[in-house]
Amino acid sequence: MATILLVEDDTSMRLLTTAKLKHRYAIISVQDGVEALDVLERQPVDLIIADVMMPRMDGYTLVKTLRERGDQIPVLLLTAKQSFEDKREGFSSGVDDYMTKPVNYEELIWRLDALLRRAHIASEHRIVVGRTVLDSGTYTVTREGAAMELPKKEFELLYKLLSYPGQIFTRNQLLDGVWGYDSESGEDTVKTHISRLRNKLRDIPEFRIVTIKGLGYKAEITKEGQP
Repeated sequence: MATILLVEDDTSMRLLTTAKLKHRYAIISVQDGVEALDVLERQPVDLIIADVMMPRMDGYTLVKTLRERGDQIPVLLLTAKQSFEDKREGFSSGVDDYMTKPVNYEELIWRLDALLRRAHIASEHRIVVGRTVLDSGTYTVTREGAAMELPKKEFELLYKLLSYPGQIFTRNQLLDGVWGYDSESGEDTVKTHISRLRNKLRDIPEFRIVTIKGLGYKAEITKEGQP
């Protein structure tokens, strides 16, 4: 069970959020950023949910403090501040996600699970889908002991899609994310690499790359790839 540090100065909000999440995560709750830093000195946590407006140390300052000392723990800001400028300041501070109040707790759980999964992928440098493992250290796709080494760009493209299953990426987004913003390659490069991946991975049943007409591509996890 993942451990989440909840940083919220409003007692009723803190109690409500704890009650909504405690069946799924281990919750540690504190009242401000100073208390949060104290907890982090004593024990590891997997993710932080923080309000923005708090006494002594607000959410923005908490995130900046963590990032400046090299701590990349995922942080989701949960706040009533809804303007574009507020969100820009939040993401500029190094926050990973941002939700505004009032909170839809079902959506919050979706976002928390996504952040935890991405953090796990980043720390493990691999993605596991059913019996298939993608290892970013060796650019290999392994299933039941049989390993296939992919060219670097093909692997990075597949890794990008499977890091966010169900999310649609345009060809330009994939081109920028895998080849870089200054690449001279065009959208046809993405199309060609997708075709090659489909051909090489046709015998792997846990996932598939789906074309969304007029939009782009997404990775879809099949029932064989479900935990």
